[in-house]
Amino acid sequence: QIVELKKKIESNSTDKKYDIDLTYITARGRWYYYSWKGSEEKSGGIATNIGVHFFDMLSWIFGPPQRNIVHIKRPDIASGYLELKKARVRWFLSLRFEDLPKEAISAGKRSYRCITIDGQPFDFTDGFQDLHTKLYEEILKGNGFGLDENRNAIQIVYDIRNARPEPNSGERHPLCPRE
Repeated sequence: QIVELKKKIESNSTDKKYDIDLTYITARGRWYYYSWKGSEEKSGGIATNIGVHFFDMLSWIFGPPQRNIVHIKRPDIASGYLELKKARVRWFLSLRFEDLPKEAISAGKRSYRCITIDGQPFDFTDGFQDLHTKLYEEILKGNGFGLDENRNAIQIVYDIRNARPEPNSGERHPLCPRE
């Protein structure tokens, strides 16, 4: 579905900007904060840990970043507004169990992923199954991706990590708490 969406966006000759909401909540236990992942200096923080694949996918489909605003940035939650060449993205990342939707909790799930494009859900689950394994297999075959292919995602998470939160600038994700 991801490749098909990219082809659809590329074939649209208008300057249309798509409105996207990205939500990724994956509850982590206390172990997370005691491991290297809980250290921003070692792991890059929440945007790098759980957001980089989404930012990579979105910038691959909708083009390079033009504006990147962070509304909230804490070790367990981050949210902001990212403008790409062909998209306006309100994003929300959380490691907190209490942010999971009731349906996910009722189903015994500890993760929730959702992307909507112009209000329509986009199911990308198949594109993320065994992502790391497939990529590592390709790297071992000599078909890995270089810095040029990953530059946008790296820049996005770098900017998030180094941003000063601007809670009142840009469009806020509906789940972004006010502080």
